[in-house]
Amino acid sequence: MMQDLELGIPTQQTELDLPQSDMVRINDMAPVMRATANDREVELTAMNFGLPSDQPKRGPVFNYRSDGRRFANSRRCLIPASGFFEYTGTKYPKTRHRFTLNSAPFMAIAGIWREAQGNHAASFAMLTTAPGPDIEPYHDRQVVVLRPQDWDAWLRLSRPEPELLKPLEGGSLRVETLGKRGDAKGGEVG
Repeated sequence: MMQDLELGIPTQQTELDLPQSDMVRINDMAPVMRATANDREVELTAMNFGLPSDQPKRGPVFNYRSDGRRFANSRRCLIPASGFFEYTGTKYPKTRHRFTLNSAPFMAIAGIWREAQGNHAASFAMLTTAPGPDIEPYHDRQVVVLRPQDWDAWLRLSRPEPELLKPLEGGSLRVETLGKRGDAKGGEVG
């Protein structure tokens, strides 16, 4: 599928190179796709989930608001996932809901990344936007899910950010309610 999108992924890399995991949590190593330095190819690489915070005593930044921001001077990436989770309820255990893309076997979430610094590995954060109709009943924000045909446009920023960093139209995502989960802290993809 990734070769069919003509992203310039080296022929020695395929979706089979992506590590398999039921769930990726903050500070886990996870796969990302990013443009190479020459911007001709896309490489698959592992990075830490969560950008180190610039403020002392703050945890990692795993969700980054995209609203009204420009990303031309940012390092952009795609975070491949089979789905993502949202939680509802006011007390633990909360009810967990898994969202998947109806039209593809997996999705990519728009992200930004930073080079390794000091004792911090190269890392990434997911971009968020206002909720679309599929997410609104569950949460007041959502990760930016990109359709496969928009992956190259995000990596190379060949279209304006407002065209890419928006919620999908209603009916694009399928939701499955998985039941209660007591250790839900947010920032999980699967």
